[in-house]
Amino acid sequence: MVWMDWVSLFIRWFHVIAGVAWIGASFYFIWLDNNLQAPPDWKKDKGIKGDLWAVHGGGFYEVAKYQYGPEKMPETLHWFKWEAYTTWISGFSLLILVYYFGASAFLIDPNVMELTETQAILMGLGLIFGGMLIYEVACRSPLAKNPMVFAVFLLLLLTLAAWLATQWFSGRGAYIHVGALIGTIMVANVFLQIMPSQRAMVDAVKNKQAVDPSWGEKAKLRSVHNNYLTLPILFIMISNHYPMTYLHQHNWLVLIALCVVSAWIRHFFNLKHLGVVKPSILISGAVAMLAIAIWVSAPNLLTTQANNTDEAKKEIALVTQQQVKEVLNKHCLSCHSTSPTDEMFPSPPLGLVMDDWKDVENKLSVIYQRVFVTRDMPFLNKTKMTDAERQLVADWYLQNLN
Repeated sequence: MVWMDWVSLFIRWFHVIAGVAWIGASFYFIWLDNNLQAPPDWKKDKGIKGDLWAVHGGGFYEVAKYQYGPEKMPETLHWFKWEAYTTWISGFSLLILVYYFGASAFLIDPNVMELTETQAILMGLGLIFGGMLIYEVACRSPLAKNPMVFAVFLLLLLTLAAWLATQWFSGRGAYIHVGALIGTIMVANVFLQIMPSQRAMVDAVKNKQAVDPSWGEKAKLRSVHNNYLTLPILFIMISNHYPMTYLHQHNWLVLIALCVVSAWIRHFFNLKHLGVVKPSILISGAVAMLAIAIWVSAPNLLTTQANNTDEAKKEIALVTQQQVKEVLNKHCLSCHSTSPTDEMFPSPPLGLVMDDWKDVENKLSVIYQRVFVTRDMPFLNKTKMTDAERQLVADWYLQNLN
């Protein structure tokens, strides 16, 4: 329905705006902490742990961080919490609107697992909140005292979540649920640890009581966790545009590999803020990204090149324009038309229409990629396009290459 598209647009737009604000604040405060310099003695006597000077927007700024808290609580104190809360609320609203109201179209893939809509939704919620609970218990255990051990634990937790999700849901639905798990972990860090710790610090300063150092340490640890999780969740937010990742036969491993490399690249910038520049991290990250791209796409590229040889073309059965048109009309036109008949898509996805053969010829390489290479179209194969029909589209494309 058209109104659902508009609701989705407004919520998604708000989600992006809130997410930019939250991630921007996360990046800024980690940068701020890592760039603080030892202050002069007169500032130390006031309890200031570190400070820095910055210039921006035509003015100079002096920022200071107290070891525990100021002698007197200022009248105006800025909190950073609603960026996190609104990002999660809008993101979870999108999850419900797109993947739960549209579970049969976007979440359930009968080729992966036969599920009812209720089963799929309950399994999705279990994955998100069950994973968050396991993370929270681990953070409150001795495991969190060793950063490297905890990092390995978190990687294993997300790997398990990614594997389970891809065994239950469509590739696209699996990826978005891992993203929802990460986002829920991040907002739980704010709600369950960062904000309570900061409230305790504020109350202690107001009441002229000693500030427990562990409050700040626990809040800072969760902030660091969130900082490393930002780039992986940003990739997941855009992953639905790249079916070669979520439709790969080892899609869970592709997701984890990309998340690890993203966090590794984030590590470069965190070290750089501390004055430690390690180009080897960026170089290894770029090499790893290239390796992932080759691993995921090289087999398809090699197959296409092999089929594009003169000898291979001779072996391809001649396909007529009418044959291809019949396949596309049968399987694609219900969505990719100026007036779609599919109830899920009131407007043609990506603006691709196939009403006229000229439209098809102009987008034939795209059609070939989505129908034969990535095989993500028709969407979740709702119209049951056969392998023979996919091959027919591929043969037509290859025999008409210059």
